Amino acid sequence: MFPSSFVALVSLLGTVGVANAWSRVACTAPLVQERLDPIISPGAGRVHGASNFGPNYTYASLRASSCTSCLVAQDLSNYWFPKLYFQDPKTKLFEPVGNGGLLVYYQNRGSGDKSNGGSGLKAFPPGFKMLTGSPTRRTKKFRVGEGSQGELAERAVQWSCLRYTVGLPQVDDNGTGFPTTDCEAGFNARLHMPACWDGKNLDSADHVSHTAYLSGLDNGACPSTHPVYLMKLFYEVTWDVHAFASRWNPNTDKWPFVYAPGDPTGFGWHGDFSNGWDTDALQNAIDKCNNPNDQTGNGVAEACPFLTVKSAASSNACKISALVKETVDGTLSALPGCNPLQFGPADATLTNCAPK
Repeated sequence: MFPSSFVALVSLLGTVGVANAWSRVACTAPLVQERLDPIISPGAGRVHGASNFGPNYTYASLRASSCTSCLVAQDLSNYWFPKLYFQDPKTKLFEPVGNGGLLVYYQNRGSGDKSNGGSGLKAFPPGFKMLTGSPTRRTKKFRVGEGSQGELAERAVQWSCLRYTVGLPQVDDNGTGFPTTDCEAGFNARLHMPACWDGKNLDSADHVSHTAYLSGLDNGACPSTHPVYLMKLFYEVTWDVHAFASRWNPNTDKWPFVYAPGDPTGFGWHGDFSNGWDTDALQNAIDKCNNPNDQTGNGVAEACPFLTVKSAASSNACKISALVKETVDGTLSALPGCNPLQFGPADATLTNCAPK
């Protein structure tokens, strides 16, 4: 069974219009959870998407996958983000935090979009990969609003501490890292992906330089160095931190949740994307399924004739075995991969020891 919180999230978002959104790609329970990421390997992660995920996959091998844990059949991409753990203030042991699945917004954004007067957005090219956020970051480095690519990358990492179930105002990321209170309705972690491409390189040494952010992060212009406008991806994951509320005291304890790369600050939240889309289907959907006069203009993927939306149950059945044989769930004495907690403010040094 997929979590009830996933069903509730998809139902809620299905009724809420998102300005200029093309569609939402929902992903159920993860394909696999392990310390393996072909783009960057900082710690245990939750992998969603195509079943041919592995250390050396190619676009062709992703396209040959037998299934995907995401609901749109033409999307055989992989989506990765780190696991969140609870560290018990008394025992110092780590336990994984559950979430309701991954929701990826595919957004029509930027000056290149036809709705903004541009010539149109492009589908991700075969073999394209990208990263947003950094597992080593432990503090802010740029003045908010300065508009540099470095500052935009920091602003791309966001969260909300949801508290509406108890009638309290939610707490949003204010540049100080993790919140300090319980999030009764969930800790909603979000990521903006770059939407500009240099038009040449499918990846780069830092997995970032071949891409750039829109000038306004969620909209705006691409820099001249990255003139190709792509769909803008936006990740949303809601962690059930409230399940641990009885085991810590916000008045006396530090926020006890950490990301798998040894990040107790929240600044190291990050995610990556490896394209496995049917290019023609994606381009057709971009060009022909953003009509303000029908449901495609409200982000309803089922209304687009170029896409096939599967049931959540069938997507949830897509699973593979972990290649890295180590325990990433249950009660752990240390984070997977020998990643000690590093509080900063200097960038962390990542380790990647053999499984124990």
